[in-house]
Amino acid sequence: MSSTPNRPAASTTIETSPSALRAIIKDAYIYGFPIVDSYRIQYSYFVDRSHPEYKGDWNQPHSVARVYTPQDKALQTPNSDTPYTFLGADLRAEPLVLGVPAVPEDRYYSLQFVDMYTHNFAYVGSRSTGNEAGHFLLAGPAWQGAVPEGIKSVIRSETEFAFVLYRTQLFGPSDLKEVEKIQAHYTVRPLSQFTGQTPPPPAAPVEFERPLPADAQKTSPAFFDILNFLLQFAPTHPSETALMKRFATAGIGPGRSFDVAALSPDQRQAVEQGMADAWQEFARFKSEEVDTGKRSSADGFGTRAFLHNDYLMRMSSAVLGIYGNSKEEANYPAYFVDADGNPLDGATGRYTVRFAAGRLPPVHAFWSLTLYELPSSLLAENRINRYLINSQMEPDLLRDADGGITLHVQHESPGKAREANWLPAPRAPFFMVLREYWPKPEALDGSWKVPPAVRVGLPANA
Repeated sequence: MSSTPNRPAASTTIETSPSALRAIIKDAYIYGFPIVDSYRIQYSYFVDRSHPEYKGDWNQPHSVARVYTPQDKALQTPNSDTPYTFLGADLRAEPLVLGVPAVPEDRYYSLQFVDMYTHNFAYVGSRSTGNEAGHFLLAGPAWQGAVPEGIKSVIRSETEFAFVLYRTQLFGPSDLKEVEKIQAHYTVRPLSQFTGQTPPPPAAPVEFERPLPADAQKTSPAFFDILNFLLQFAPTHPSETALMKRFATAGIGPGRSFDVAALSPDQRQAVEQGMADAWQEFARFKSEEVDTGKRSSADGFGTRAFLHNDYLMRMSSAVLGIYGNSKEEANYPAYFVDADGNPLDGATGRYTVRFAAGRLPPVHAFWSLTLYELPSSLLAENRINRYLINSQMEPDLLRDADGGITLHVQHESPGKAREANWLPAPRAPFFMVLREYWPKPEALDGSWKVPPAVRVGLPANA
């Protein structure tokens, strides 16, 4: 669509009983959470100029020549290995042409293309297209134009807004200048500017709705008004026609107004109960499927075809680490519990993670083990400002007698001699993510086993 339709005021029409409404709301919340939470992040990046996380305007690349720290709070479970470049793409008026420079063969980089549903619908970079320079055309769902000369491939988004997350590998603090040089050559131009033709009429300005805070998204029925606003930019996929018809009976649909004040007391209670039911379903799924290793927290990242409309898996992955890569780009084994099945907690335990000799994570690019505090899922502050241990640190890691590497995950120092292998934990619950960038087949087919987190004792002064 080329304009933002005027949404009707107070148009909430509930065409079902409170018990049926509760069930529909549960499913609609599971379906809509990644959409609404993604918008919360992108609003802070590209709309709200007063927000501390604001990056800049739509349709321009915005680079950060540093890695993430605990002060970065908009994006949960960020990596702290690769400086980011961000592109918020408004594709309503015309496509964009993204240019990438030639990147040295020994340096990993990637562009992850994410639609409003949080599907990863395409990649550019070391694994997918190589490290040579090129131009790629990013188009929205309605574009039907001719592809000009000089375009390596056309990348199509099924939603009118998209998010492109660039990652450029950093080899260490002294390497930041080289990363900045690469980032400076990431270019984004409207197609008309790339071809030198007259641009089409601009799309109508969007009056972006202010998102709910992250905590309020969990309980406020206003969640569904924001979802309705966003769905108008996401044409209904054929596989979801019946689903959207069902949602419509609860007042949920593209461009509709979900007027919370118009709900009867019974309806409001049903909506709030349905949202709580969704979170209970997520908790059950995480406990029974993710924490046990039956499903990976990365199983909800990928194309629509890969996810096959598994909305609970999509929600789970968005909650646990939104904007994660597809498995073939980066695999994310997560540590939520120790080897005995107990939650990780720096107030009650010290842990080790041991990689046997010759059994480090099998990757083409690099690996890292990053720690996040709970419940925020953000990097945890510590006195040595270390948030991860990664493959760039391997030469400095202490080796066991047999050549293996034992990492110490605990609040207090494991002793000066072992501090190179220390991943500081808060005196609080936490979890860890093992990132495997450009994983080798054995990292994906189960032939390489992720070592457990073994509780080795109480913390000091416990």
